[in-house]
Amino acid sequence: MRTATSMELLAPAGGWEQLKYAIHFGADAVYLASDRFGMRQRASNFALDELARAVAYAHDHGVTVHVTCNTVMHDADLDELARYLFAMRDAGVDALIVGDLGAFALARRLVPELELHVSTQASVSNSGAAKVWHSLGAKRIVCARELSVADISRMRAELPEDLELEAFVHGSMCMAYSGRCLISDYLTGRSALTGNCTQSCRWNYTLEEEKRPGEHYPIEEDAHGTYLMNAQDLNMLSHLDELKEAGVDSVKIEGRNKKAFYVATVVNAYRQVLDGADPNLFQAELETVSHRPYSTGFYFGPAHQAYQTDAREQSREWAAEVLDVEKCAGGYRAEVLCRNAFTMDSELEVLSPRREVRAVELTAIEHLPFAKDGAVLEGYEVERANRAMEHYALTTPVELAPHDILRMHKLPPAQI
Repeated sequence: MRTATSMELLAPAGGWEQLKYAIHFGADAVYLASDRFGMRQRASNFALDELARAVAYAHDHGVTVHVTCNTVMHDADLDELARYLFAMRDAGVDALIVGDLGAFALARRLVPELELHVSTQASVSNSGAAKVWHSLGAKRIVCARELSVADISRMRAELPEDLELEAFVHGSMCMAYSGRCLISDYLTGRSALTGNCTQSCRWNYTLEEEKRPGEHYPIEEDAHGTYLMNAQDLNMLSHLDELKEAGVDSVKIEGRNKKAFYVATVVNAYRQVLDGADPNLFQAELETVSHRPYSTGFYFGPAHQAYQTDAREQSREWAAEVLDVEKCAGGYRAEVLCRNAFTMDSELEVLSPRREVRAVELTAIEHLPFAKDGAVLEGYEVERANRAMEHYALTTPVELAPHDILRMHKLPPAQI
């Protein structure tokens, strides 16, 4: 449970699975979207009719829910927004993340019981702007990503005590100021400002000489061109104390387009460090999930681009999710849902909340087939779990628990 003096850990929940794993691995709060007005329209967002169930699940686990309502608004959007706001209120949402001034005013008038958080899309970069938002009813400011730790500290000193500050600490960065980018819209007709970004900044670009149509030249001297706008990923795991000292109330992990394996791993690392663990012991955990080269963004100086390539690194992959566990003669028998193929000899590890990562040795694998009516048929031993999203039973001397994640070293494609 978060103490009065600690920072809130705010995690992304792009769908049901991500929501459950964010909570299981220690998030204090989650942020998500319904089917409109969110900046990540490709995520598995929650339909309006299932939002109340998602909020109830979070509240049952002591976790608050923030809903994004931060796209650029047009008059046609405002006409529909009122119905959406009432649905948020009726679902029991705790806070709305809003970037548009008109939408903010409408929410303040129609659903005054909901906290209003000012999105990073509003680019709040100074105490004057923050004070204006506070005077209009804002409970929290999501700091512009371009602020340094010193900038945040300076701003915090000028703000009312009841105005909270939230800051991104991990995940993808945008090449445009606070995410306000027009490249995707220009090149593909899919606007980033309405949540449909194609991540055009990650693409490989070359130059075409004006007098030689069709002839392309790399911008940098490289056989593959250059990714000159491809921002490095943010990683502030080792600098949470500096953010706390600067006055940050909530630290936010980016990633509503990310899968549950990513969410669980990153949330677990930040939870353990916030609870007092040495960040040096958990930096390696952040290498296990898909990521671009890491940096500290703008917090200690200019941000940098990964201009050589958009290739991502990842040292582990999800082998299975633990569904149920019982003690047996060989230690523990765990029913699992297979995610990626593994064998008796695979180098498996288990990720559990608030525990160290442990190696897992298997002594048996059983396939658990299902009949058409959903009944579990009698299992049979196999040497390899290779049917994704099917059930298996694993016997191991290592203690496991429901919702643990079994992962394995990521192999080169030729060895899979």
